[in-house]
Formats: sequence, structure tokens, C-alpha cells
Amino acid sequence: MIRVLASRWQGSVLVCGKCSKKLDGGFGEKGRTPLVKLLRQALGVKKDRKSDRGVVEVKCLGVCPKNAVVMVDGARPDRWMLVPAGADADEVVATLSEPASVPSPSPPPSSLPLPSGEREGARGHLAVGRVRARF
Repeated sequence: MIRVLASRWQGSVLVCGKCSKKLDGGFGEKGRTPLVKLLRQALGVKKDRKSDRGVVEVKCLGVCPKNAVVMVDGARPDRWMLVPAGADADEVVATLSEPASVPSPSPPPSSLPLPSGEREGARGHLAVGRVRARF
């Protein structure tokens, strides 16, 4: 039987934990504060479900940029943000609260033609010679 718990969250923010760990903090005055902690302080939220908004550190989002942390606003999951190390907390919070401040995402790479010698398989595999790479 599945139980349902009530929550006061009106939105959520996902922050890549692997990126945060690679930066060894990277935010705040001394550059040692993780982005999750900085966002919780700036938004005034706690870790529990009784807050107005949730800031959750997830294992890995799979983008892995250099000197930045990947962040996803649950209100706009189609726009993933790369927050550079040392970014100002007010700027990051403003990015979360205003939809016009986030640039439009790039077009998907699937619109580009495949180079010669490569063909797309039936299950989303890219076949090159005898080696199959999953994308």
C-alpha cells in the first residue's frame, strides 16, 4: 500500500551533487559553501517538507560542466541552468524567480544531419562500423 504525505512545497530546485563535490563548495564569501546550502539560506527554506519550496541535492544530472554546478528549477524543467563557481546568491535566486532572465535552450542536436558512415538504429543507438554507442 502506498502512503501519501502532505507537503507545503510550491516548487522545487534540483542541484547536482557531483558537480558540487567537484567544486568543493565553490560559493559564498570564502568559496567553501555548497550551492544547495547557499540556496536554502537565500530562499529561507529548510530541509523538511513543511517549507514553501524544496531545494534538493541529487546524485548526478549527467551534464558535468567545468567550474559550474547544474541546477534545475522544477517550475521550468525544460531549462537546465549552469551556475558558475562563485556566482552571487542574489543572481541565482533572481534566475529562479524570473522566467525572462533565463536564456532559451539551444536546439536539440538531433536536428543536425548525421556524418557520413553513421546511421541511427531502431532503438536510439548510433552505429559506427561495428561499435555501437548509446546516446
